[in-house]
Amino acid sequence: MRLMNLPDKNQPASKIDRVVVDAVLSGRIKAGTRLQEQQLAQLFGVSRTIVREALIRLETRGIVLASARRGWFVIEPSIDEAREAFQARRAIEIGLLHSVRSVSAGAIHELKLHIAREKEAIRLGDVAARAYLLGDFHVCMAEVLCSRLLADILRDLTVRTALISMMYQSTHKASESCDEHIDIVKALEVGDMPGAARLMIDHISHVELGLRAPVKVDPLTELRDALRPLNLGGAAAPKKIKPSPIKKGANR
Repeated sequence: MRLMNLPDKNQPASKIDRVVVDAVLSGRIKAGTRLQEQQLAQLFGVSRTIVREALIRLETRGIVLASARRGWFVIEPSIDEAREAFQARRAIEIGLLHSVRSVSAGAIHELKLHIAREKEAIRLGDVAARAYLLGDFHVCMAEVLCSRLLADILRDLTVRTALISMMYQSTHKASESCDEHIDIVKALEVGDMPGAARLMIDHISHVELGLRAPVKVDPLTELRDALRPLNLGGAAAPKKIKPSPIKKGANR
């Protein structure tokens, strides 16, 4: 089973997009991060043209966006896009589990090895490895169930949901997520595909339900607060001074 690759200047240019994806999955690259062509070219020891090709591939996959004047940025999914991404993952993963009749001993072994790595990362408090492995479990499952195409699709969707979880502060704990992976593999091992599918539905739903829409900030809030009427704490307003009445016979 592959592990997350770290940047290597001798790495083929075709791997640049994969390294960026792995960095997003691990939480080392956040939503909205700017990816500068020149910096990437220096890091990988390649031309900016090759870097641009990799970024274009990532744009096609919906992971980065290009701005004519500002450059390349990792996407910042909205809450609505979050829901759509989770719906897509749910449809693909549940459909995959329903289409499988049995799982080989080798596949179960690979999934258990993956979960062992999840546990170790959680035990060590390695946040980057933990985030990567928890998201990559779903890609690993598709791979061992012999669906390379769905694995590639799930990888991109998992990147999007990872960005979403980081942006909207999912409350779902890593240890709970790992435990749910264990239950899914147990169901697969005994051939309970419907059970594995139900567990997967619950698992994805738990993560999704942990999302909270961000509080929208009114750009006029600061000025509005500055211009609001003063609160004098109930102090009496100054009395108006009335002019003295003019007495009859007084000199004019």
